[in-house]
Amino acid sequence: MTDLIDKTADYVLELASPQRLNILFRLLSKNLTPTAFAKEIDATKQEVHRNFSRLEESGLIKKKTDGTYELTTFGQIVCTQVPSLVFLLQNRKYFEKHHFGEVPHKFQMRCGQLAVSQHITGVSKTLEQWKSIYKNSTEYIYEILSEVPLDLIEPLVKQVKKGIKFNYIFSESAIIPKGRKELLKKLGYDKLVEKGLIERKMTKNVQTMIVMNEKEVCIMFPTIDGKSDLSEMFYSDDPMFHEWSLDYFRYCWYGSDIFMESKLKE
Repeated sequence: MTDLIDKTADYVLELASPQRLNILFRLLSKNLTPTAFAKEIDATKQEVHRNFSRLEESGLIKKKTDGTYELTTFGQIVCTQVPSLVFLLQNRKYFEKHHFGEVPHKFQMRCGQLAVSQHITGVSKTLEQWKSIYKNSTEYIYEILSEVPLDLIEPLVKQVKKGIKFNYIFSESAIIPKGRKELLKKLGYDKLVEKGLIERKMTKNVQTMIVMNEKEVCIMFPTIDGKSDLSEMFYSDDPMFHEWSLDYFRYCWYGSDIFMESKLKE
């Protein structure tokens, strides 16, 4: 075990260089010579050649007969793991006060898919982005919620009346604003449920909230003490970010129970 840890540390050291990481990710899209790469980043040939040699000795890249370098299979796989570190490092301050909540370990291991995202702070800004996801939807809106902002109910129902499919999962302990039932009745919510445009499920506890349409997603992770946090979110229209979110929503959907309005209290 000690030898394995030592070898892992050696490889981490190989990655502990902006230029070497840059080389690996450039090679994901095309083969390069050290000279060509040096021109691209305006670096000295000697420095670049040294880093290409280190990566080759580590088995991450290999030289082809035409003089260009390409990633080895090992190098390609290593590149798929780096985005997770990128996501966590660029949001280190955030995760000092937040955590992944009830998100299963298998999804946490895929957090690199969340790397291409925008960190939005401030309740007014997060709610505005949330509303924008509603407005931009053309096929569906999916949500996992532990809180229901009253101001967002009408814009949501407006989209559903246009034929947008709405599926959501509520926490049994969801924070429900006063006046919600009256507003839903006024907007004809029950008729939309009867038509099948709205499908609902319920789960014991929701900490991590998701709001998404067919292209955009926002995710709100809970604070360290397990409370949902509407004041900060990660927003993205990146396909990998969306894939992670859709997979997680489906995982939660099939693991949830039937919806019971009686469990919700204003």
